[in-house]
Amino acid sequence: MLYNVLRVIRCFCQSPQACSVLAIAHSLHQSGIFSTMREVNIKGASGLCTLVSDGQSEIPQSVSDSENMGKSSFSVQSTPEIEKKYVHHVYDAIAPHFSSTRFAKWPKVATFLSSLHSGSLVLDAGCGNGKYLGLNPDCFFIGCDISAPLIKICADRGHEVLVADAINLPYRTNFGDAAISIAVLHHLSTDIRRKRAIEELVRVVKKGGLVLITVWAVEQEDRSLLAKWTPLSEKYVEEWIGPGSPLARSPSSLPLESIPENEDNGSRDHTKDSMVKMHETPHLTSESKNNSLSLKHEKNTKNQQEYFVPWHLPYHRAEVSGASACALANGLAKKDDKKGAVVYNRYYHVFSEGELERLASGIENAVIVDRFYDKSNWCIILEKIL
Repeated sequence: MLYNVLRVIRCFCQSPQACSVLAIAHSLHQSGIFSTMREVNIKGASGLCTLVSDGQSEIPQSVSDSENMGKSSFSVQSTPEIEKKYVHHVYDAIAPHFSSTRFAKWPKVATFLSSLHSGSLVLDAGCGNGKYLGLNPDCFFIGCDISAPLIKICADRGHEVLVADAINLPYRTNFGDAAISIAVLHHLSTDIRRKRAIEELVRVVKKGGLVLITVWAVEQEDRSLLAKWTPLSEKYVEEWIGPGSPLARSPSSLPLESIPENEDNGSRDHTKDSMVKMHETPHLTSESKNNSLSLKHEKNTKNQQEYFVPWHLPYHRAEVSGASACALANGLAKKDDKKGAVVYNRYYHVFSEGELERLASGIENAVIVDRFYDKSNWCIILEKIL
């Protein structure tokens, strides 16, 4: 079994050094001593206490093929601050609780994996707690995720996994039979990074290989969910263009709306300002006022694609002196005594209809063979043709 696993890993790794790391990680896991590629104290204080602001990802970058290194740019390889603070650090902090809620397999994903040929080598990029790893017993699975605590959960379950960045996968080109990216791309904050992640998924599969990608849709089946999310306000523009972030957002992206940071802060002032503006235009009828406000809200909601989505970590799940305490001290989480939870904000770019296809259509060596909407997600299946 060990021979087969290491043979699969050698096929996927880009370099002998990477293979050695994986082989050592596997042997350590078998002996009950698991070590990830990133230094994270799972039970104690996490990286939230010492936020990185030097523009580099905390995870060591894997060795890339020379052709990929030539295509790489600083703006793509470096991790924006908004992703570090509101994606990486959050999932590190909530990993055990998050994992306990992630056990149901999406039927469409299960169908895709079950349809693969026996002996297929499958990469799950952004595997989370590994719920899809091993779903098809006739296939080999290798998973990776940016969160070391989630990877530890996977390793403890016996899966072959490692910590890695979705836009710089540490795998060889043209060796996988299939790859999946389930609910991952919407955590990347720019078009360039989202497209690069798709390119990486295509790169690691062989000609004829399939790639399944799913992302959250702005067209949610339950529209009431949007009211529970916090649209990003202008306050975060400086952070977005801060150290480690692209100098400017993609020209195709819509500007961030100036909306209060959350429901509690600024909501009363916002209402007061609206009332003042209404009194300043006495010629408007009551009906026209309501229609105007309704249209403005609808426009804002329609144009808005950048959100903070809350995660409520129950007090009994939060470490007293660990990640949650640091997050509260750094202002990256807040207490909700009514619900008895520490509330974290997770960054999401929710996709509009056709957006995922437009990103993928610019990739020369792959074609879209299927697209569908499923459970408030936009999904595509790509086939590598070159």
